[in-house]
Amino acid sequence: MRIVLYGATGRAGSRILTELLRRGHQVVAIVRNLDKDPDKLAPNDGLTVQQGDLSSVDGIVEAIGGAQAVVSAYGPPPDNTDQLVDVTRREIAAVQQVSQQAGSPEHAPRLIVVGGAGSLEVAPGVTLVSTKDFPAALKPIALAHEKALELLRQSSIDWTYLSPSAFFDPGQRTGKFRLGQDELLTAPDGKSSISMEDYAIALVDELEQPQHRRQRFTVGY
Repeated sequence: MRIVLYGATGRAGSRILTELLRRGHQVVAIVRNLDKDPDKLAPNDGLTVQQGDLSSVDGIVEAIGGAQAVVSAYGPPPDNTDQLVDVTRREIAAVQQVSQQAGSPEHAPRLIVVGGAGSLEVAPGVTLVSTKDFPAALKPIALAHEKALELLRQSSIDWTYLSPSAFFDPGQRTGKFRLGQDELLTAPDGKSSISMEDYAIALVDELEQPQHRRQRFTVGY
Protein backbone atom coordinates (compact mmCIF):
# COMPACT_ATOMS: atom_id res chain seq x y z
CA MET A 1 0.00 0.00 0.00
CA ARG A 2 1.26 3.48 -0.85
CA ILE A 3 0.93 5.71 2.19
CA VAL A 4 1.78 9.38 2.66
CA LEU A 5 2.95 10.14 6.20
CA TYR A 6 3.12 13.58 7.79
CA GLY A 7 5.06 13.94 11.05
CA ALA A 8 7.38 11.03 10.32
CA THR A 9 10.19 12.39 12.53
CA GLY A 10 7.98 12.98 15.58
CA ARG A 11 7.68 10.65 18.54
CA ALA A 12 4.52 8.91 17.36
CA GLY A 13 5.16 9.41 13.66
CA SER A 14 8.60 7.81 13.71
CA ARG A 15 7.15 4.68 15.31
CA ILE A 16 4.32 4.58 12.80
CA LEU A 17 6.93 4.86 10.03
CA THR A 18 8.87 1.94 11.51
CA GLU A 19 5.72 -0.19 11.69
CA LEU A 20 4.69 0.64 8.12
CA LEU A 21 8.11 -0.26 6.74
CA ARG A 22 8.25 -3.39 8.87
CA ARG A 23 5.11 -4.60 7.09
CA GLY A 24 6.36 -3.81 3.62
CA HIS A 25 4.34 -0.71 2.78
CA GLN A 26 5.56 1.98 0.39
CA VAL A 27 5.80 5.15 2.46
CA VAL A 28 6.23 8.73 1.30
CA ALA A 29 7.37 10.80 4.27
CA ILE A 30 6.65 14.50 3.85
CA VAL A 31 9.07 16.66 5.84
CA ARG A 32 9.67 20.39 6.04
CA ASN A 33 13.46 20.08 6.33
CA LEU A 34 15.21 17.30 4.44
CA ASP A 35 18.33 17.72 6.59
CA LYS A 36 16.52 17.27 9.92
CA ASP A 37 16.72 13.94 11.79
CA PRO A 38 18.46 12.00 8.98
CA ASP A 39 18.81 8.99 11.32
CA LYS A 40 15.01 8.66 11.44
CA LEU A 41 14.72 8.81 7.66
CA ALA A 42 17.55 6.51 6.60
CA PRO A 43 17.42 5.25 3.01
CA ASN A 44 15.11 2.27 2.64
CA ASP A 45 13.58 0.45 -0.29
CA GLY A 46 10.12 1.19 1.07
CA LEU A 47 10.70 4.84 1.95
CA THR A 48 10.65 7.97 -0.16
CA VAL A 49 11.31 11.31 1.53
CA GLN A 50 9.88 14.50 0.03
CA GLN A 51 10.04 18.09 1.15
CA GLY A 52 6.71 19.66 1.93
CA ASP A 53 4.34 20.73 4.66
CA LEU A 54 0.68 21.19 5.53
CA SER A 55 0.48 24.92 4.92
CA SER A 56 -1.64 24.81 1.76
CA VAL A 57 -4.38 22.65 0.29
CA ASP A 58 -2.66 22.64 -3.12
CA GLY A 59 0.59 21.41 -1.57
CA ILE A 60 -1.19 18.57 0.22
CA VAL A 61 -3.09 17.61 -2.95
CA GLU A 62 0.17 17.37 -4.86
CA ALA A 63 1.75 15.21 -2.16
CA ILE A 64 -1.10 12.74 -1.66
CA GLY A 65 -2.04 12.07 -5.27
CA GLY A 66 -1.84 8.36 -6.01
CA ALA A 67 -1.76 7.31 -2.35
CA GLN A 68 -4.19 4.83 -0.83
CA ALA A 69 -3.95 6.48 2.59
CA VAL A 70 -2.65 9.57 4.35
CA VAL A 71 -1.48 9.33 7.94
CA SER A 72 -1.29 12.63 9.80
CA ALA A 73 0.90 12.56 12.89
CA TYR A 74 1.21 16.35 12.80
CA GLY A 75 1.87 18.11 16.09
CA PRO A 76 1.22 21.87 16.34
CA PRO A 77 3.51 24.35 18.10
CA PRO A 78 2.86 24.39 21.87
CA ASP A 79 2.13 28.12 21.74
CA ASN A 80 -0.36 27.83 18.86
CA THR A 81 -2.21 24.56 19.22
CA ASP A 82 -5.13 25.74 17.08
CA GLN A 83 -2.87 25.27 14.07
CA LEU A 84 -3.96 21.64 14.38
CA VAL A 85 -7.51 22.69 13.56
CA ASP A 86 -6.41 24.65 10.50
CA VAL A 87 -4.22 21.77 9.32
CA THR A 88 -7.10 19.30 9.70
CA ARG A 89 -9.35 21.60 7.71
CA ARG A 90 -6.76 21.73 4.90
CA GLU A 91 -6.26 17.95 4.97
CA ILE A 92 -10.00 17.39 4.60
CA ALA A 93 -10.19 19.86 1.71
CA ALA A 94 -7.21 18.21 0.00
CA VAL A 95 -8.71 14.72 0.23
CA GLN A 96 -11.99 16.09 -1.14
CA GLN A 97 -10.14 17.69 -4.04
CA VAL A 98 -8.28 14.47 -4.86
CA SER A 99 -11.62 12.66 -4.80
CA GLN A 100 -13.10 15.16 -7.24
CA GLN A 101 -10.10 14.86 -9.54
CA ALA A 102 -10.40 11.08 -9.48
CA GLY A 103 -14.11 11.30 -10.20
CA SER A 104 -14.98 8.89 -7.40
CA PRO A 105 -14.70 8.85 -3.59
CA GLU A 106 -13.48 5.25 -3.85
CA HIS A 107 -10.28 6.48 -5.48
CA ALA A 108 -9.53 9.10 -2.83
CA PRO A 109 -7.11 8.24 -0.01
CA ARG A 110 -8.26 7.51 3.51
CA LEU A 111 -7.16 10.03 6.11
CA ILE A 112 -5.93 8.49 9.37
CA VAL A 113 -5.31 11.02 12.14
CA VAL A 114 -3.16 10.54 15.22
CA GLY A 115 -5.54 12.01 17.75
CA GLY A 116 -5.70 12.95 21.39
CA ALA A 117 -7.19 11.32 24.48
CA GLY A 118 -8.84 14.39 25.98
CA SER A 119 -12.14 13.95 24.16
CA LEU A 120 -12.59 10.35 25.36
CA GLU A 121 -15.35 9.84 27.92
CA VAL A 122 -14.55 8.85 31.49
CA ALA A 123 -18.27 8.71 32.32
CA PRO A 124 -21.40 9.17 30.18
CA GLY A 125 -21.20 12.69 28.77
CA VAL A 126 -18.00 13.52 30.71
CA THR A 127 -14.78 13.85 28.71
CA LEU A 128 -11.30 13.47 30.15
CA VAL A 129 -10.40 17.09 29.36
CA SER A 130 -13.43 18.36 31.28
CA THR A 131 -12.44 16.67 34.55
CA LYS A 132 -11.10 18.85 37.35
CA ASP A 133 -7.79 16.98 37.57
CA PHE A 134 -6.91 17.36 33.90
CA PRO A 135 -3.57 19.26 33.67
CA ALA A 136 -4.15 22.87 32.71
CA ALA A 137 -1.02 22.92 30.56
CA LEU A 138 -2.44 20.18 28.34
CA LYS A 139 -5.89 21.70 27.87
CA PRO A 140 -5.05 23.79 24.75
CA ILE A 141 -3.81 20.80 22.75
CA ALA A 142 -6.63 18.58 24.04
CA LEU A 143 -9.26 21.12 23.01
CA ALA A 144 -7.59 21.57 19.61
CA HIS A 145 -7.79 17.82 19.05
CA GLU A 146 -11.44 17.91 20.06
CA LYS A 147 -12.15 20.59 17.44
CA ALA A 148 -10.22 18.63 14.80
CA LEU A 149 -12.25 15.50 15.52
CA GLU A 150 -15.48 17.47 15.10
CA LEU A 151 -14.29 18.74 11.71
CA LEU A 152 -13.70 15.16 10.60
CA ARG A 153 -17.13 14.10 11.80
CA GLN A 154 -18.74 16.91 9.82
CA SER A 155 -16.82 16.04 6.64
CA SER A 156 -17.76 13.64 3.85
CA ILE A 157 -14.32 12.05 3.43
CA ASP A 158 -13.14 8.58 4.44
CA TRP A 159 -11.45 9.29 7.79
CA THR A 160 -10.39 7.49 10.94
CA TYR A 161 -9.22 9.14 14.17
CA LEU A 162 -7.20 7.05 16.61
CA SER A 163 -7.10 8.32 20.19
CA PRO A 164 -4.35 7.01 22.44
CA SER A 165 -4.83 6.34 26.13
CA ALA A 166 -4.16 9.06 28.70
CA PHE A 167 -0.47 8.18 29.04
CA PHE A 168 1.09 7.94 25.60
CA ASP A 169 4.86 7.51 25.62
CA PRO A 170 7.64 5.53 23.96
CA GLY A 171 7.87 2.00 25.32
CA GLN A 172 7.70 -1.63 24.27
CA ARG A 173 6.17 -3.22 21.19
CA THR A 174 4.12 -6.00 22.77
CA GLY A 175 1.22 -6.45 20.35
CA LYS A 176 -1.06 -6.95 23.36
CA PHE A 177 -3.68 -4.24 23.81
CA ARG A 178 -7.42 -3.54 23.71
CA LEU A 179 -9.46 -1.43 21.34
CA GLY A 180 -12.39 0.78 22.28
CA GLN A 181 -14.61 3.46 20.81
CA ASP A 182 -15.28 6.72 22.63
CA GLU A 183 -14.55 5.68 26.23
CA LEU A 184 -11.14 5.98 27.89
CA LEU A 185 -9.62 2.53 28.38
CA THR A 186 -8.12 1.77 31.78
CA ALA A 187 -6.24 -1.25 33.11
CA PRO A 188 -7.33 -3.08 36.30
CA ASP A 189 -4.97 -0.84 38.30
CA GLY A 190 -6.84 2.22 37.01
CA LYS A 191 -4.03 3.45 34.75
CA SER A 192 -4.79 4.45 31.17
CA SER A 193 -1.76 3.95 28.96
CA ILE A 194 -0.43 2.72 25.63
CA SER A 195 3.10 2.68 24.26
CA MET A 196 3.72 4.51 21.01
CA GLU A 197 4.98 1.25 19.56
CA ASP A 198 1.73 -0.61 20.29
CA TYR A 199 -0.29 2.40 19.16
CA ALA A 200 1.52 2.15 15.81
CA ILE A 201 0.50 -1.51 15.53
CA ALA A 202 -3.16 -0.61 16.07
CA LEU A 203 -3.00 2.18 13.51
CA VAL A 204 -1.38 0.05 10.81
CA ASP A 205 -3.80 -2.80 11.57
CA GLU A 206 -6.61 -0.36 10.83
CA LEU A 207 -4.98 0.68 7.58
CA GLU A 208 -4.64 -2.91 6.44
CA GLN A 209 -8.02 -4.16 7.66
CA PRO A 210 -10.42 -1.22 8.10
CA GLN A 211 -12.82 -1.61 11.00
CA HIS A 212 -13.42 2.04 11.92
CA ARG A 213 -14.19 4.00 8.78
CA ARG A 214 -15.58 7.47 9.56
CA GLN A 215 -15.16 6.70 13.25
CA ARG A 216 -12.93 7.47 16.20
CA PHE A 217 -11.50 4.55 18.12
CA THR A 218 -8.97 4.16 20.88
CA VAL A 219 -6.29 1.75 22.04
CA GLY A 220 -4.99 0.92 25.51
CA TYR A 221 -3.85 -1.79 27.86
